[in-house]
Amino acid sequence: MRLYPRLTAAVVLLLSLPYVAACAQAQGATAEKGDHARVAEKKRERSGADCRIDIDRDLVSATCHNPYPTIDRVALHIECDEWWDIDTDSRPKAVFPAETLRLDGRCWKNVRTAWVSHRKSAR
Repeated sequence: MRLYPRLTAAVVLLLSLPYVAACAQAQGATAEKGDHARVAEKKRERSGADCRIDIDRDLVSATCHNPYPTIDRVALHIECDEWWDIDTDSRPKAVFPAETLRLDGRCWKNVRTAWVSHRKSAR
């Protein structure tokens, strides 16, 4: 009776060896790709304003600060909770480097969700 637990453990160990070898090989391949991705990421220029959204029942305000040297165009999008309430999208506004911008909007009743979209400016 004591032979079965040892035999079971040996079979499980033998069956898991190809899986462990395949995982080790796959991790080595992703590590190589990851190194190249980090180099490409360093070359890529960072951009985009950091935005904070505050929702208070029917009022929405978004404060965006751009710490990067490129201009970011941001727009506030508001989805209202009631089916008859009109969802709104603000006009895109430019957030220049080292500038903070505030966007405001509202619904008639409650706000379901709000978000800010970003677009890199051409100039």
